[in-house]
Amino acid sequence: MLSSGELFFHFVMHAVPGGPFVGEKAISKEATAALEAKYGLDKPLFEQYTTYLKDIVTRFDFGPSLKQRGRQVVDVIADGMKTSARLGVIAAAIATVLGIVLGAVAAIRRNTILDKVIMVLTTAFVSMPSFIMGSFLLIVFSVQLQWVPANGASQGGLILPIITLALFPMSYITRLTRSSMLDELGQDYIRTARAKGVSRWKIIFGHAMKNSLIPVITYVGPMLAYIVTGSMVVEQIFAVPGIGRAFISSIINRDYTMIMGTTIILASLIVIMNLVSDLLYKAVDPRIEFD
Repeated sequence: MLSSGELFFHFVMHAVPGGPFVGEKAISKEATAALEAKYGLDKPLFEQYTTYLKDIVTRFDFGPSLKQRGRQVVDVIADGMKTSARLGVIAAAIATVLGIVLGAVAAIRRNTILDKVIMVLTTAFVSMPSFIMGSFLLIVFSVQLQWVPANGASQGGLILPIITLALFPMSYITRLTRSSMLDELGQDYIRTARAKGVSRWKIIFGHAMKNSLIPVITYVGPMLAYIVTGSMVVEQIFAVPGIGRAFISSIINRDYTMIMGTTIILASLIVIMNLVSDLLYKAVDPRIEFD
């Protein structure tokens, strides 16, 4: 837990001008000092950091939020993760399914008009940042057409955020699946299966598709973590009450405990999803051995 990166981040966070109590209205220096003493902010930075990590390891206690009085950081994170996790899982599922299907279709129909259309669209979506795509969808479908609400907290408000988050990974998975499938379709075992009279669909879905999924799995695990942790810009655009929006708010308000708690949780999620991806390799390809 005590890594040099986290320690550096802790020192940089405190080096930024301002503090969690600077914005308080008409607060005196004495009151500020009393609040800092209450939350342990008057101690040396290294001591603050070690005490904070000790509380996390021994009691899973991320401390109280310095701005949302009366609330624990873990409760704020749990509330935000309910929305962010739902948003991320749905977007990841859509991106994975559509990406694999479109990539397989593009590989099977290589160099046809359908293949070229899919490649052009996926290239455009991969090249477009999420904040531009989100703003575009918001203006067109919420402001101009008024088909869906602009507020992510309202009924149906997660439709556009889900689409925004799903477009980039869907496009990347499409291109990855297409490339991997084309490589598999050119292998010797595929030619042997064709020579033995194996049906085309069995070759595609029973052999080529299964073996081409390994690179996709490599990407899907971290992708899910990225969608959940990297959705903060999208959550800001659509006012989604998720963990990303809470993280940005904590940075603006210098809520140190909230910043550290969110960073640790999101970093742990990325590590866990990378581990899950490695474990899934064995399920897809039994030939893979774990050392």
